[in-house]
Amino acid sequence: MAMAGAVTACSAPGSGDADGGTAAESVVIGVSSEPDTLSPLLGYGKDGNSKIFDGLLARDADLSLKPALAKALPEITDGGRTYTYTLRDGVKFSDGEPLTADDVVFTYRTVLDDRTNNTAKSELDAIKEVKADGDDKVVFTLDYPYAGFAARTVLPVVPEHVAGEQDPNTGAFNTEPVGTGPYVLTGWSKGEKLTFKANPDYWGGAPKVKKLTMAIIADDDVRATRLRSGDLDGATLPPNLAATFKDDDGRKTHRATSYDFRAVTLPTGNPVTGDTAIRRALDLAVDREAMVDKILDGAGRPAYGPLPVDDPWFAEDVERSQDLAEAGRLLDEAGWKPGKDGVRAKDGRSARFTLYYPSGDKVRQDHALAYASDAKKAGIDVRVESATWEVIEPRMKQDAVLAGFGSTGDPDFGLYTLLHSSLAGDGFNNMARYDNPAVDEALDTGRRSQDPKARKAAYDGLQRELVKNPGYTFLTHIDHLYVLDDRWKDLTTQTEPHEHGFASGPWWNVEDWQPAA
Repeated sequence: MAMAGAVTACSAPGSGDADGGTAAESVVIGVSSEPDTLSPLLGYGKDGNSKIFDGLLARDADLSLKPALAKALPEITDGGRTYTYTLRDGVKFSDGEPLTADDVVFTYRTVLDDRTNNTAKSELDAIKEVKADGDDKVVFTLDYPYAGFAARTVLPVVPEHVAGEQDPNTGAFNTEPVGTGPYVLTGWSKGEKLTFKANPDYWGGAPKVKKLTMAIIADDDVRATRLRSGDLDGATLPPNLAATFKDDDGRKTHRATSYDFRAVTLPTGNPVTGDTAIRRALDLAVDREAMVDKILDGAGRPAYGPLPVDDPWFAEDVERSQDLAEAGRLLDEAGWKPGKDGVRAKDGRSARFTLYYPSGDKVRQDHALAYASDAKKAGIDVRVESATWEVIEPRMKQDAVLAGFGSTGDPDFGLYTLLHSSLAGDGFNNMARYDNPAVDEALDTGRRSQDPKARKAAYDGLQRELVKNPGYTFLTHIDHLYVLDDRWKDLTTQTEPHEHGFASGPWWNVEDWQPAA
């Protein structure tokens, strides 16, 4: 009720806003979740598209890199170990202070500081040193050539004169950010909404959408109902609910392909899910095609690993179909024998484990139930339960979770944090606590090599190793669906990461929107 009330309090589409703005100048979007923080020092906006901040670089609709706070793409020297950026002239933070190279240096050094609680800092492991060269140049020196480094510099830059006076973990900057971006935060009611106003002095030009509201509505059905009633201009929706708007002439459905996949974590510390035979049998038992057809209504693709089948880094020889006979053979061979109740057992232990999914997420619920149904056919009893993340997180070491992951761009971005043993149990990194030396070696090669052929061979080998020894059961890659009032022109979507809705969707570049009439 609190969430629904928060949306009702927002301006109704078409009515103008409280400040007298027209319908095209005020946008209310319904999304399923909100950030824990708005500070890039703790990971906010690290993949780009933050409305409050800018990085040195940004991404176009096709994900190609383009200059943002930097006036050009970096100059790369020393065999890929030195990256030099020259800053754009005249950029100011929203408080009027100028952007300098020192702000960039402060941002990266703070993220990398061991005292900063940023769980994504391993993404910047390659940095040996970052320093200013005058007011307008920043030089990164890397420990090793890192093929994906330029794409890491979409990381938002923060003002040292504000954030530098605070503890990065607890300071007010986490909820009262100051940036160079197209919008300025005007309010944040936790669990309800975030409101933004256009930055009239934005270096990229003042946005036509003057007021932006992100209404936080965790429940998919409530989000669809509020969109239908006119309390929202747009929303992110699961396929079954997006389909209910297909005959709505006043709204348009936008579909974005993604790297976002659903998978079941199989914790190595659990005596059942830690058994390789159980993991391989589950991988063979699932009917991925049926999940795409029935759960996603065709809006997705089977996931045979963490990379989607149309990604250029996908190893084509890892596609596989449901094979219950082979799953049974593997379990028999490993000593998991069928019991009278149909559930297999080994050394007195039943092949049984709990699978959690986050409450209110219908797509994950449907995946979890389908997974349990398929597992039962192989003699494995998966008990599905819903819970909040506050309940799930402490149990991730022992219990399986219907999880979502996926990062755009270089394969290193999504695979390293998902699989490298050095990150086992590090928050939501490597949730399965997967530990495979062959996979670690492939990840390190892929991260450090500049040779495209060597990187491709490493990632191909990694994907094949995941078939032989899976730490997760990969289920589907999901297309993201958004329904939006048809009042703006030339809207696009990007290929998106797992984290979407808040800074993705057709509003990824809302600062560039133009009214349709």
